[in-house]
Amino acid sequence: MAGHSKWHNIRHRKGVQDVKRGKIFAKFIKEIIIATKTGGSLIENNPSLRMIIDRALTANMKRDTIENAVKRGSVDLDNKNYNEVRYEGYGLAGTAIIVETLTDNRNRTVADVRHVFSKYGGNLSIEGSVSYLFIKQGFINFETGDEEQIMEVALDAGAKDIITNDNGSIYVITTTEDFFSIRNTLITARLEPSHSEVTIEPINYIKLNLHDAEKFIKLIDSLEGLDDTREVYHNADISDEIVTQF
Repeated sequence: MAGHSKWHNIRHRKGVQDVKRGKIFAKFIKEIIIATKTGGSLIENNPSLRMIIDRALTANMKRDTIENAVKRGSVDLDNKNYNEVRYEGYGLAGTAIIVETLTDNRNRTVADVRHVFSKYGGNLSIEGSVSYLFIKQGFINFETGDEEQIMEVALDAGAKDIITNDNGSIYVITTTEDFFSIRNTLITARLEPSHSEVTIEPINYIKLNLHDAEKFIKLIDSLEGLDDTREVYHNADISDEIVTQF
């Protein structure tokens, strides 16, 4: 199937955000500790830990740092009790936003999230207000590759869909349950993805004009910059021409 790079829109500022490596790595460490506490230190038995470690490695975090974080979680050296809390709200033009957080202080976190929404023309809403507009699924991205080979291997392994983008990149879409088996099948076939994760994707998109997009990008960047933020998802469709201006 043909398409255009919506995933690029959703992650439109990751390149800039990754410059702040210290902050991003600190978030990965927190996630690794919590995932280890919750599901144990063996990645083959702990899918959440495996996904977080994969993301950390993709961001060039050192293996020693990852292993130390796993050890901290295993022996419970971190005495803080974190909770996974999801916030939902609206941005400009009715765009839907989900903010996933890890927090040891819900009052602080909700105040920070509400402040950012209000500052950039958004509105923090109630739980369930926008989550129905998204679907959770596996996402495997190839920046380049043999489309026919990727399609054959992925579909035989049970992929839901294959999307070929105008820029030559290829997306393999999976269910959350089949994500790891399909990714491992592709890697075994010597088809190494440039990025892969289980993520939340919008069912439909809302296109933003230049004025709204500028404010919306600031909103998303500010939400991502909060210490307790784990991930931010939204359904805004921002053209590449607009993105490159910021």
